Amino acid sequence: MIRLAHADDLLILQDIERAAGEAFRALGMDSIADDEPLSTDELNSYATAGRAWVSVDGLDYPVAYLLTDIVDGNGHVEQVSVHPDQAHQGLGRELLHAARVWARGHGMQRQTLSTFRDVPWNAPYYRRLGFEVLDAGSWGPELTRLMEHEAELGLTRWPRVAMWRPVVPPR
Repeated sequence: MIRLAHADDLLILQDIERAAGEAFRALGMDSIADDEPLSTDELNSYATAGRAWVSVDGLDYPVAYLLTDIVDGNGHVEQVSVHPDQAHQGLGRELLHAARVWARGHGMQRQTLSTFRDVPWNAPYYRRLGFEVLDAGSWGPELTRLMEHEAELGLTRWPRVAMWRPVVPPR
């Protein structure tokens, strides 16, 4: 089940992020695995804004989450993480759908994200869900700043791409 995140979930979201990040070690991306999750204050700002969703188990315990921002007037996926014990069950897809429905309900035309081009559970995964690479010339000013900030953080040590899909699925 997908629901909006609340304050009681925030420490669990940090644990999910740390556990999910461990998969990057197998790709030699230790600095990504070592990256600390957002603070509880930062997570709380998403939750109170209604822009944080969790996938919960039968006991209402979060096992995956998604955060979204508004970037250039689009619903921009800031983070999606699934606990490795719950991977490959479609939870990320369901969370992305919830954020897509939210974006559509707020009059947005696109859902965007930035991700690693060659990490199997990143760009190749999003491609299977209908996202396409968005060429740099098509980035709005806010997405451009976001991608520049990622470069300043050293994330472009591994190739990154911006991706998008329409919030109304094609028929």
